[in-house]
Amino acid sequence: MFLDKLLPKKVLQKLTYCVLSGLLLALAWPTYGFPLLLFLGFVPLLLVEYQLLLENKKSSVVLGYAFTTFLVWNSITTFWIYYSTAFGMVFALLVNSLLMSLVFFLFHKVHHWSHNNRIAYIFLVGCWIGFEYMHLHWEFSWPWLNLGNGFATYYQWIQWYEYTGTFGGTLWVWLVNLLIFFSLMATQPNRINILRAMAVSFVLLPIGVSYLIFPDYASAETKEEYIETLILQPNINPYTEKYNTTDKRVGDLLLKLTEEKITSNTQLILAPETVFADGTNIDSWPFSVAKRQVEELKNKYPNTAFIGGISFYKLIKDEAKIEQQTNFARPGLWFNDYNSAVAVVPGREDAFYHKSKLVVGVENFPYQDWLKPILGNIMIDLGGTVAMKTTQPERSVFELTDQTKVAPIICYESVYGEYVGGYVNNQAQILAIITNDAWWEDTQGHQQHLSYARLRAIEQRRSVVRSANTGISAGILPNGEITQKLGYEKQGSLLVNLPLENKITFYARFGDYVARIGIFLAVFSFLLALSQKFRDKKIK
Repeated sequence: MFLDKLLPKKVLQKLTYCVLSGLLLALAWPTYGFPLLLFLGFVPLLLVEYQLLLENKKSSVVLGYAFTTFLVWNSITTFWIYYSTAFGMVFALLVNSLLMSLVFFLFHKVHHWSHNNRIAYIFLVGCWIGFEYMHLHWEFSWPWLNLGNGFATYYQWIQWYEYTGTFGGTLWVWLVNLLIFFSLMATQPNRINILRAMAVSFVLLPIGVSYLIFPDYASAETKEEYIETLILQPNINPYTEKYNTTDKRVGDLLLKLTEEKITSNTQLILAPETVFADGTNIDSWPFSVAKRQVEELKNKYPNTAFIGGISFYKLIKDEAKIEQQTNFARPGLWFNDYNSAVAVVPGREDAFYHKSKLVVGVENFPYQDWLKPILGNIMIDLGGTVAMKTTQPERSVFELTDQTKVAPIICYESVYGEYVGGYVNNQAQILAIITNDAWWEDTQGHQQHLSYARLRAIEQRRSVVRSANTGISAGILPNGEITQKLGYEKQGSLLVNLPLENKITFYARFGDYVARIGIFLAVFSFLLALSQKFRDKKIK
């Protein structure tokens, strides 16, 4: 009753539709939701936009209504950032909601300019895909809510991601939403029935194809090549223990966990991100405590390789060697800070990989040349330690033998499909994800992160071994099926047998081509609409 008095009835109705859109999108999301709702999620918002078009409302009005939808969606699905930092949560929710709203702002402008609805809706789909693609590549990268991720727990529906990646899922969602929207706007019964039939077909056909091509990996032992991996989950609390313990104590714990399940066939021991967190000078690695602890494992199990996370740094005294990501310590001294994976393999030199897809703020100060004069040294802490991390340009793989190659994927990197494909194109046969998801406590954050690993398995047709500090650690088959997992805040280990694969999928070879086509169509349709606007001005 209060809102009825405060707001006009038409405004209240539109806001209700916008909230409904946000709720549908949120209730579709992993790992608690049902993804069929994604195919309806944008329909109420599209109805609002069309009504505003008929009312000849400015695009800024659409921006406000769309922001309502996306703030609801973002808040419900990613509120858990709060457990790491309240400021980071507010920033992520507001900025990502605004960016999503800007897509509808631009769409409404194109809708105004163009006399052809097809052009406007082609622009909308292409522009949204372009927005998601941007989120994979710019320095404020946050692709968590890219629409194709929404099917992660229903992996049986999306086996065709090996051809399209998650952008195929984004396109799928938009096509069905538009068909349903068009059916609601149609007036002729025949057209309504055709559009509804098309919408149902567009939902069911990809799911049917997925079940048709679903590969069976029921037993790893039936395959000639497989790898037995011992996944460790030490369950070290990052707020109270991780940076208040020592590499010696961590090493002793890893040895204890290893002894519980290791066999003579175990080829790899996998430990989580920055499990050795003391901070090790990379130039002094051979003499470090962490190295001695890993050597103890190696001496006890000489035929087994070890891969784990470590916090490295490198001191720099020569100003000429400073890189863009180098941190200032004091006059005359700088340092590179690395979030790294280390591989200690029998008969081979120790190998390192430095995390290169960084968490905004905590590991990377986005566009610091522009923002640092305004914000100073403020960091948006989304989990971890606050320092500018130094990356590496290539996706290097760890060789356990001449025939066995492992992709070291650190935490946030597992959210990026085309990026992970870089490891596969460098001959990785299995994906090893090491992460620490404890920053978000027992919320949807760590569960969603695990579910996204299933997407990478399907896209690349690679098994995944996942070691998470506090959980959820898991073994995942190349079809996305989880064979074993160890729950949140449980200390222990998993012994998994998973197949090794050499096939390069279509998606691994060509990457996010769906996104690039979408961006081209968005630009092309925008230019068509703009030319129509100029023609209308000349006529007037």
